[in-house]
Amino acid sequence: MARVTVEDCIDKVENRFELVLLASHRARMISSGSPLTVDRDNDKNPVVALREVAEQTVNPEDLKEDLIHSLQKYVEVDEPEPDAVPMVPSQSQGGTEVNQVDDTDIEFDRMSEEDLLRGLEGLVPPERSDDI
Repeated sequence: MARVTVEDCIDKVENRFELVLLASHRARMISSGSPLTVDRDNDKNPVVALREVAEQTVNPEDLKEDLIHSLQKYVEVDEPEPDAVPMVPSQSQGGTEVNQVDDTDIEFDRMSEEDLLRGLEGLVPPERSDDI
């Protein structure tokens, strides 16, 4: 039984914190009945998980995906888009006129920033009600 260290695993999983997450997830998988990929040699589950990572008998990317999947509370399901709403018939198709408005002579109010600020300063806040 060789002693496994973080240095044995760090070239497979570069981030030490990610290594701890992956090894602990794999140890939980082992304790829930997942088959071992290395001999146990009277080691506990976290040590077996680290040995599996060090000997590359498990893929760290697969462990990462499985860990993410196990932590998800909501899984989005791609559902087909509803059918598009049919277009409103135009005049050339023999339909009726819908909302035909002549907007050529619409004028917009222009207000300077000073006028806007003066108007806002003149506003009075509503009376506070004690009913709430």
